[in-house]
Amino acid sequence: MFRRLKPATPPRHLVSYVVLVDPRARAVLLGQHRRSGLWLPTGGHVDPGEHPLETARREAAEEIGIQARFDVIGPDPLFLTVTTTVGSDAHEDVSLWYVIRGDRAHGHALDPREFDGARWCDVADFALPDTDPHLERFLTELDGALGRRTG
Repeated sequence: MFRRLKPATPPRHLVSYVVLVDPRARAVLLGQHRRSGLWLPTGGHVDPGEHPLETARREAAEEIGIQARFDVIGPDPLFLTVTTTVGSDAHEDVSLWYVIRGDRAHGHALDPREFDGARWCDVADFALPDTDPHLERFLTELDGALGRRTG
């Protein structure tokens, strides 16, 4: 399940999504991904021999420029999805959705090599059509998890 060759070898890849969440504002940061054109959380493919949590840490540093803090809901993924990607190099991503702490007032910038822009989206009032097909279900799960915890 580790991607060995770009774009799609093997045809199923293990991915760590890294969802930057402001628990007080109840919002998530999404970026407009250059290759897919979709509004997505940050994240990337798990390298051979790498633990998915380490991938999440690495991707947070590379794509957001921060040290990941897994103190919103803990270090385990909140969600697991299997998705067929779009485009000429379509393949299947098995994605673990990690939640890290952010601050909407901080103005986090995403890596311009990967993203054309960023926007904060409210967890309970989500309305972006061009995104991961599982994002709305993830946000419902996140909303419940945030309701069980304090910011």
